[in-house]
Amino acid sequence: MNAGPIKDLGRTFDRVADAYDEGRPGYPDEVYRALGEVSGVDLDGATVVDVGAGTGIMTRGLRARGARVVAVDPGEPMLARLVSRSRADEQAGEQAGERAGERAGERSGEGAPVAAVLADGNVLPLAGETAQLVMYAQSWHWLDPVLSINEARRVLRPGGAIAGCWNFHHASQAEWLAAYEARLAEAVPTYWGPAVEEWSVPPIASAFEVVEERWIPWTRLVGIEHFLLDLRSHSYMAALSKERADELVDRQRVELRAAFPEGVLSVPMRVYLAVGR
Repeated sequence: MNAGPIKDLGRTFDRVADAYDEGRPGYPDEVYRALGEVSGVDLDGATVVDVGAGTGIMTRGLRARGARVVAVDPGEPMLARLVSRSRADEQAGEQAGERAGERAGERSGEGAPVAAVLADGNVLPLAGETAQLVMYAQSWHWLDPVLSINEARRVLRPGGAIAGCWNFHHASQAEWLAAYEARLAEAVPTYWGPAVEEWSVPPIASAFEVVEERWIPWTRLVGIEHFLLDLRSHSYMAALSKERADELVDRQRVELRAAFPEGVLSVPMRVYLAVGR
């Protein structure tokens, strides 16, 4: 799904940057293990371009594993949160290292400041052959399928890899989650997800020479309010008026609290990972 000009995308997600930063899930450790295994790229010390980095969910995971990350995103408020969170992580790491009597950032790239670049993923303002890995986490489907991959190949060093991954609700694994998605499909005209019969994963595997595709299941334990922040962060919700979005969130809250009075959800998830050249 290509949603149009990248500048419009930036404005869409800028409206929900807070919800995106607080509500979106991270990625399980297995995603990073699979990424290194399939791509052949050792993340520790690698230069990685995180295209469509948003508020830095993937960026932080890569840096924690020693990668030097160039975070690219068209949304200024999104990147501002990424930089702020990265600086806070760096300060916390330095303080932890001082308490332990040693320097923080033992991995190669963990202590290096993140490079945040306000840019379009279809036209990367980066020199050629500068990275071992170009990553699209939850983002490639917004880009031009040809231009984006051509740019990724341009900035890759020989032997480098391109990867895309997406976190999805595994709605077929829980009746309550399937009902939640069905309510969204009924109420939101631009909803795109597992409740739509034609829904499928973004076709990144058809855009490059595939090395391997994997599905990685995991479970997210999350409070109802954080789960609803995640809902607000999606583009189909950001496109609604505030009043309509609030109404939908309130309806979902009532249903979820009735099903889970303790306020905690066990959400079946799965990550689709595709690695190519």
